[in-house]
Amino acid sequence: MISPIWGAIFDWDGVIIDSSRHHEKSWELLAQEERLPLPPNSFKLGFGRKNQIIIPEIYKWSTDPVEIERLGNRKEEIYRELMAKGDLEPLPGVRKWLEKLAAAGVPRAVGSSTPRANLDAAMARLGLAPLFDAVISAEDVTLGKPNPEVFLKAAQRIGRRPECCVVFEDAFPGIEAAHAGGMKAIGLATTHPIQELGAADLAIHTMNELSVEQVACWFAGKE
Repeated sequence: MISPIWGAIFDWDGVIIDSSRHHEKSWELLAQEERLPLPPNSFKLGFGRKNQIIIPEIYKWSTDPVEIERLGNRKEEIYRELMAKGDLEPLPGVRKWLEKLAAAGVPRAVGSSTPRANLDAAMARLGLAPLFDAVISAEDVTLGKPNPEVFLKAAQRIGRRPECCVVFEDAFPGIEAAHAGGMKAIGLATTHPIQELGAADLAIHTMNELSVEQVACWFAGKE
């Protein structure tokens, strides 16, 4: 089989798994533990961004790099504890869509601001690791979304030009990052209502709505 020219890059939280309630709870527990305030709407404003941006700019807890790292690490520890105790399933259509892409020879990568330990724990629990060819996590990048660094590195890792990649995202900074990198963006209506995802090239409720042929049309003639 001749491998298609295009590749697929997936954000993780809100795209592969619905982790928002675990993340939101982990921030709440951290705030209680540290006796820190939670600004209104802060979770939604920070979703999809790196902790190095969330803590100083959105929560405004600290600007000290050492303290930011300590708080971020503790938040992720709490998140993994919650994830280990709670229900965890891929979002509807995810496993089937990844299997379809694999069968068609389309390379697949994760491009996420999620720490590697979180990804490894979730992949091991769900058995999704074999369905990805590459994983780019928070530790692999220095610039968070909407900078396209994470997606550009993912494209490089799977051997595809940026203009031949489609990114699956649920968050506004991620859609912006995909376009900044010259890539197509498919928006998942998990974090935001579908009517708010107009910046994406295509907005869907679940991956069950997609076909490989439909997405491949975007890259016809780019050989």
